[in-house]
Amino acid sequence: MTWCVVSRRLRTVLSWTLWPVLFGAGVLGTDLALASPHPLLWFNVVYLGIALAIGLLERLMPHERRWLLADHETLDNLAHTLLSKGLAQAGAVFVTGAAMLSATAAEGRLTMSGAPWPVEAPLALQVVLGLVVAEFGLYIAHRLAHETRAFWRFHALHHSVRRLWVVNTGRFHIVDSLLKVAFSQTPLYLLGAPLPVFLWISAVTAFIGLLTHCNIDLRTGPIDRIFNTPGLHRWHHSKVLREGNSNYGENLVLWDLLLGTYFNPRRRPPADIGIRGHVARGFLRQLLQPFTAAGVRALFRP
Repeated sequence: MTWCVVSRRLRTVLSWTLWPVLFGAGVLGTDLALASPHPLLWFNVVYLGIALAIGLLERLMPHERRWLLADHETLDNLAHTLLSKGLAQAGAVFVTGAAMLSATAAEGRLTMSGAPWPVEAPLALQVVLGLVVAEFGLYIAHRLAHETRAFWRFHALHHSVRRLWVVNTGRFHIVDSLLKVAFSQTPLYLLGAPLPVFLWISAVTAFIGLLTHCNIDLRTGPIDRIFNTPGLHRWHHSKVLREGNSNYGENLVLWDLLLGTYFNPRRRPPADIGIRGHVARGFLRQLLQPFTAAGVRALFRP
């Protein structure tokens, strides 16, 4: 057996196994981090480790080779990840946790008094329920961002990328991020979900996000009917309106399946992605552009 044959077979095996392995590593790492004396520190170590592994795999077995070429947006992407999406999510978890602790300090619990959340159920089941509830809010927010001009002006920043790879996972305008946080976390808070559920949903969202944007040659098969995957999300970034206005789920595809926006044809997703409008260059300009008249005119849907 020649090395080329072995290499092809190894790549095939890896393409089928890497998604569950990487996601499983993220879940296991989160579990260990939350059980440690310094959960935030160790979660960030796990997150960075998974991101670096994905970055290496993108070079070794890319889905699209042209996406390996530099687009000169890396610093802007990192700035949005840390200062827009990252701060919005961290702030939301902090505010939610503080509100829960303040509201229930007298009872010594981490849930809202009288709320219907099934706090006695195993945490794993609570997390699954939390994902379903949060996903409905994320779905509505994401669909609004595509189908209404008022919100699209902020979401266009994310779709302006010309390639998908691990570094532009967090390329979101802060208004876009806050909208998703409000739609997804408010129902959980009103239902009385405990703080660990919020933390686990944030962790799952973080790792699914890394994987959906990765430029790795992955085959996900039946996983496509449960989770948002790279193949599904590549269709979501298509310039063709009927293709891009689909697969709105952030983590799960449940609501796409139920509401008719699931799109997964048996052909290769487009490599030419992005928008037909013009997004400014530079982190600060990108933050300000949606608030200007010229920026609103530039950020149109195809």
